Amino acid sequence: MPFYSTLMATSIVVLYFLLAVNMAQEASSMAVKNVTLLGQHPSPHIVAQDLQRRVNVSITRREMLTYATDDSSTSCLTGNPIDDCWRCDPNWHLNRQRLADCGIGFGQYALGGKGGRYYVVTDSSDNDAVNPDRGLSGGPFKTLDGRGANVHITGGGCITLQYITNVIIHNIHIHHCYQSGNTNIRSSPTHYGYRTKSDGDGVSVFGSRDIWIDHCSLSHCKDGLIDVIMGSTGITISNNLFSHHDEVMLLGHSDDYLPDSGMQVTIAFNHFGEKLVQRMPRCRRGYIHVVNNVYSRWEMYAIGGSGNPTINSQGNRYTAPANPNAKEVTKRVDTASEHWKGWNWRSEGDILMNGAFFVASGEGLELKYEKAYSVEPKSAALIDQLTMNAGVLGSRSNKLGKWTDGGGGEGGVDDSENDYGEDSDASSNPNSMTLILSFFISLSSYMFLCSSCNQIVLL
Repeated sequence: MPFYSTLMATSIVVLYFLLAVNMAQEASSMAVKNVTLLGQHPSPHIVAQDLQRRVNVSITRREMLTYATDDSSTSCLTGNPIDDCWRCDPNWHLNRQRLADCGIGFGQYALGGKGGRYYVVTDSSDNDAVNPDRGLSGGPFKTLDGRGANVHITGGGCITLQYITNVIIHNIHIHHCYQSGNTNIRSSPTHYGYRTKSDGDGVSVFGSRDIWIDHCSLSHCKDGLIDVIMGSTGITISNNLFSHHDEVMLLGHSDDYLPDSGMQVTIAFNHFGEKLVQRMPRCRRGYIHVVNNVYSRWEMYAIGGSGNPTINSQGNRYTAPANPNAKEVTKRVDTASEHWKGWNWRSEGDILMNGAFFVASGEGLELKYEKAYSVEPKSAALIDQLTMNAGVLGSRSNKLGKWTDGGGGEGGVDDSENDYGEDSDASSNPNSMTLILSFFISLSSYMFLCSSCNQIVLL
């Protein structure tokens, strides 16, 4: 069996994709104005309708091919439009950048490093955040692609995307992240600045747009697993596995931060798994499309919110916990019913199990959502098929070929420990190192992580 290395980047792992200082100043000024965000779709219900149409097309294609032929090449079809877009090609590894054509939902326009150049990092022991080794410039259009490798970002500040556009993060383990910082960090070839402590999120999206997080496994972080705040929009969070965490996902900075009214986030085909408590997600303002996810119990609630967010729940399976006081899927956080009864929270085609119930709300709801539901979600009955490969591909039964394999087929990496119990907490490692992925390249870059060469490869 080929040798597959586990790349453990301990301590601070930072992706500070910082744009010009004037963007930070502009975003700050937006806090006092309710303006339309760059990248905000004028008709979010059309995006929701298009996503469901794509799912139905993929399901229909799978069913037709199953009946029409016994060809084993059709077995890769799952009805999941993201995976069916690239995984059925046995030579996918020869055209990795095609991944950017497979996005759905509000983050579908994230190009990542499509059309860009490759970059190779051969040493992860980067201990100087002001004068790092060769790396990637602060700028947009980057893809971090871990297909075919076993890559862990862990034991530090993990990933921050700040004032950035067009980033794709794919097939990465992210776990045991904690607060770190209070240091100078270079954000471009000509500038570095002082950074205060991070929150301890797995992925923090701050003032950014056109971001796609796909097929990652996230657990055990100090704060949230994914936070999307401060005027971010155009986000898709798909095919991920979430487990072992309290406050899973926060969308929106605060009830009073008006720019987050333009936040638009798609949450699709994820598996909310073991030992999760709340915030799957917790929403403030914005339009949140939650579609075809599996919720395997929660301790407090699944979907919460305040500040009048719009929540569009379609074709999910919600399994309530045994606790008779925690059967409700939804929670209006610190808000009296006379205030939230007009919020547009809608459940369509959801499967509610073990006593779970969804409290919908919104005046004139049927009229408002008529267009969004003109394509009826038939996908809930196939939810296991749609989410069967959630999380990092190559873990346990999710086999994915080594990136250098001629066939790009089976024989992927072996990762029998993907729940990252407390005993594996990398933050306790006294020999932990800092990895700053800072790449000084003027062109857009495509990045992937190489298992066969015992190094991190960023393109």
